[in-house]
Amino acid sequence: MPYPEGLPIGPDWVSTEDSAPVVFPFNGDVVGQAPVGTAALARRALDEAVAIADVVAKLPSRTRRALLLAVGAAIEAHREEFERILVGETGKPLVDCRVEVARTIVTWHAAAEEVSRLHGETVPLDLLPSGDGLVGFWTRRPIGVVVGIAGFNYPLLLASHKIAPSIAAGCPVVCKPAPQTPLATLWLVHLVRQAAAELGVPAALVQLVTGGADVGETLVTDRRVGAVSFTGSAAVGHLIAKNAAPTKTLLELGSNSALVVAGDADLDAAVDAVLRGGFYASGQACISVQRVLVVDEIADTFVEALLGRLGEIVIGDPREESTRVSALIDPQSTGRVLDWVDKATKAGAKVVGGGLEGTVLRPAVLLDVPDGVDCWDEEIFGPVVCVRTVPDVDTAFDQVNASRYGLHASVFSRSLKTAFDALDRLRVGGVVVNEVPGFRSDTMPYGGVKDSGIGREGPRFAVEELTVTRMAVIRP
Repeated sequence: MPYPEGLPIGPDWVSTEDSAPVVFPFNGDVVGQAPVGTAALARRALDEAVAIADVVAKLPSRTRRALLLAVGAAIEAHREEFERILVGETGKPLVDCRVEVARTIVTWHAAAEEVSRLHGETVPLDLLPSGDGLVGFWTRRPIGVVVGIAGFNYPLLLASHKIAPSIAAGCPVVCKPAPQTPLATLWLVHLVRQAAAELGVPAALVQLVTGGADVGETLVTDRRVGAVSFTGSAAVGHLIAKNAAPTKTLLELGSNSALVVAGDADLDAAVDAVLRGGFYASGQACISVQRVLVVDEIADTFVEALLGRLGEIVIGDPREESTRVSALIDPQSTGRVLDWVDKATKAGAKVVGGGLEGTVLRPAVLLDVPDGVDCWDEEIFGPVVCVRTVPDVDTAFDQVNASRYGLHASVFSRSLKTAFDALDRLRVGGVVVNEVPGFRSDTMPYGGVKDSGIGREGPRFAVEELTVTRMAVIRP
């Protein structure tokens, strides 16, 4: 690996007693060894972060901006190497890893630009007589030490959405990657610390600790932490919020994103969206298409077209240019998806496609999936799309909202009224019209409602989350 051995804690890289293999999900090959952290190392990292929090908070804006731009340039210089590492540790198709690296570069550059937008405002205190003669203004100040915990599916990008806004806000950050996918994140942190050294910034600005639940619990329950930013499952996110209280938590959790096809939709575009949006990253994306609600009058035509194109999706080795679906992150995830599909068919759904080819789940479409089964109600996180027929768009919107999740949803329609009705009625963090619900620009506010989380990512919005207002009242 192109970085030192051990974990980046404090000013140096600290050796660990244990290491664990990182496995290529497609065939089980070991692609690297990762250091395994401990709760003691997590506490040490927090001690180091707390010790330099004031130093980091006082870094000039030009220094923070230069650091962020330097990291973005370093990632771009090693773009292909990052793509290969991501394919190896996530098993995600190469095409999706290329997108991840490209989005990561945008995220670092966008965070750099937000440094110059951190400012406050004056306040007219003399709206009350008691404020006569007073000068009032507020500024934004760093929230303190940030703990960033990222998921396995987009490890480089998700870590960047924790680390880059923290630096922009003037906060030291301790990152914990998913145990299955630490390699790209370790290299990222190494590049950050190299850029920091060139600018005279303490290396402990960014630290990384691997490990299990004990490491995570140590990080999120320390009262010296200013904010915890987590991307992962709803169950773990809820536990983190409970354990971290009263520390601020930013949660990017799961979803079972819906796509509504109205009677006046461009059916070819809608079918294409389901194929693109349901199976990218092998379905392991929180805003991939999972629930498709099609208005009855065009349902037969839509389903026929969708099933007729299902065979276009190439499955196999994720290192191949043409592959679109490959093995899931581990055999346990594969077994869970197979089990959920089996339960759905026993409950009355009809499955087209699916099954296992080697280690790879073939893309599956489930028709007429009832309520009360996991494939419809929960986040499947695999290459499975569920299609249901509804009498009209109003019913479709009601069924979208019936979920406990609310991250992204999309609607396909030629009608401006339908589009604006969706914007008004759908209880989700983002409504996408005539595109996949998985569309995300890394500069837009991104997050959900209900069990899909709290807070927003995207550098501008994350920087706001990681700073607090400080009011100044002055009697000259």
